[in-house]
Formats: sequence, C-alpha cells, structure tokens
Amino acid sequence: MRIELATEPGRPERPNEDWASTAVPASGLGGVLVVLDGVTPPQGDDGCVHSVPWFTARLGGSLTELAASRRDLTLTGILAASIRRTADAHRSSCDLSHARTPQATVVLARWDARRVEHLVLSDSALLLEAPDGTVRPVLDDRLDRLPSGSLASEAITDARTRNKEGGFFTAAADPEVVSRAVTGETPRERVRSLAALTDGASRWTETFGEGDWTATLGLLRKAGPQGLIDRVRELERADTGRVFLGRGKTHDDATAVLVEL
Repeated sequence: MRIELATEPGRPERPNEDWASTAVPASGLGGVLVVLDGVTPPQGDDGCVHSVPWFTARLGGSLTELAASRRDLTLTGILAASIRRTADAHRSSCDLSHARTPQATVVLARWDARRVEHLVLSDSALLLEAPDGTVRPVLDDRLDRLPSGSLASEAITDARTRNKEGGFFTAAADPEVVSRAVTGETPRERVRSLAALTDGASRWTETFGEGDWTATLGLLRKAGPQGLIDRVRELERADTGRVFLGRGKTHDDATAVLVEL
C-alpha cells in the first residue's frame, strides 16, 4: 500500500484550514482516509471564540479515531457522532446556532479486504480508480446547482444558502446534516486506488480545465500530491487577467491525498 499526502495554505501568513489524515492497522488489510476543508468566515463573524483550524482538527481527529476503531458504525454514524462530539467541546462558550459557526467539507473513506466505503459532503472530491484505470469521481454537486449568478466562492460566505434547503450543506454543529452526504460502497477488488482533494487542489481540473479526473489521478501518481499542488499554484500565478479565477481567491488552501491499494 502506498499513501502520499500534501497540504499547503493559500497564504503563508494565514493558518491552513484544511485537515487530512490516514490510518492503517498493523495488519495492512484496511485503512481510513479523512480530508476536511474548513470554511473561512468573514472576520469575526461566526459566533465562536475558536478558530477554523481548531474545529477541523477536532472534527478530523474524531472521524479518524471512530472510523478506524468502530467498524460497527456506518460512515454516516461516525460523522454524526464526530459532529456531536465536536459541538459538545465548545457549545458552552460559542453560539453554535450562528449560520457561520465553524464548519467544513468532508471526505471520509474506509476500506478493508471486502469493500471500500465512502462519504462526501460539500465540494471536496473523492476519486475511485478501477483496476482498468477508469476513474469515478464521487462529488456532492449542490454548489454547482445553485441558482444562476451565485458563484461558489460567494455562496461559501452566504448564510442564505449554507445548510439550508435549496442550498448546500457542510459539517457544522448539527449531526442531522449527515443525511445530505453522498455515500456508498464499492467491492474492494474494483478499487485500485483512491484520492481525495479539497477544492484548492481540484482547481487543476475544475477551475483551469487542465485535464479530466483520470488525468488528475495520473498526475497524482506521477508527480505526487505536492506535484499537483505545485501545478495549481503555477496556474494561479499565471492567471493575471483572472480569466479562470474570476472573483475567487487567487490561492486557496490545497490538500491532496493518494492511496494506492
């Protein structure tokens, strides 16, 4: 089994709000992958005394622990328990009903000798590669389906569309959000490798159109996760006319994980 991970903040002077982890038992017969992309709130407008990295570290740590140790729980059950546990850690000091309370997108995958389970919530991506090289993206496309004129970058900071019917959903303080996640499982023999990308890394495909998801997986295998992120940064710097970036961030936190089974 080969596992590679790279993450990089969008701006060196700001903390990275992404969070990623993998866990593999000593037997090597299974594993867990967790990738979170923290949602950046407007300055001082989230009702919480804690930072987004504080939130993603606690949510991600709980997801990794439970996914690795509680094989009896489904991935939705694990996400619900982790959201509840994280909320309990700061509900006495923070307004968790605030629309911009700390929150994150989620990619969660778990595999053993029989199957590969997956869960995706919001706009991070999971790629599943079959033995014949076919790549299947697992995506929660609610942001893409927002009414015309609502840019994804604007929707992220728009309380009218976040965790609301007709909008998009993230892991925040309400465990009921797990019902909105994209979930499923694939027989283990039909998965050769898997990869997870926050939207800062998936820009290579989704923003700049440098290749499809199969090409993304190929680049990850050839250049590694850091190589993919480096190419995204080169494209961002070259887009001086903002032809591709529009009103979005010039650089976003970027995380990529590759697991070859």
